[in-house]
Amino acid sequence: MHDKPTIIIGIAGPSGSGKSLFADNIIKELGSSQVIMISEDSYYKDLGDMPQAVRAQLNFDHPDSLDHSLLVSHLTQLQAGLTIDVPRYDHSTHTRLPDRIKIAQCPIVILEGILLFTDPELRTLMDIRIYVDTALDICLLRRLQRDVTVRKRTVASVIEQYQKTVRPMYFQFIEPSKRYADIIVPHGGKNHIAVDMIKVKINELLMKRSQAGV
Repeated sequence: MHDKPTIIIGIAGPSGSGKSLFADNIIKELGSSQVIMISEDSYYKDLGDMPQAVRAQLNFDHPDSLDHSLLVSHLTQLQAGLTIDVPRYDHSTHTRLPDRIKIAQCPIVILEGILLFTDPELRTLMDIRIYVDTALDICLLRRLQRDVTVRKRTVASVIEQYQKTVRPMYFQFIEPSKRYADIIVPHGGKNHIAVDMIKVKINELLMKRSQAGV
């Protein structure tokens, strides 16, 4: 734990496990004025200097595809009361968009992403580490629906990527990182009992920091 005014909550788990829904439910319980959410996806490295055909073949489920050092820097700045410029990432082109999203210091930051717990520096910054545990077949169906409808990919390309990198990287990096979690949440983002428990813990941390004058 760190003695900074910002409480950082990390939510990890496989792609399609319900991390975003779980985070949204926490935000609804706590009130959006107290919480900001930052997605690990925003910190994919910019591949604009590569041909599109080469970009599409890269492994986006490996920790090296993410700029975790920039994310660590941004979180540290938020803890210091500074404003950060979060990148905006275009999944269809695998590049960062020119405009950024400004985020100011806030009592609670929720981080959401598949590979958050693989980075020791990120883990150290987190006050609560939550792993959303969902069956892989359900994750695949959700990912398929999302990538086809939102990211405009073909069913064949989604399945190919799943077999080539998503599933192998899950077993190599994501599932083993579960051991770093403080709380493992089954049943995905609709586990309201887990949301209630985490709300109590967050309020407890907020009260402690208020009493300490942090």
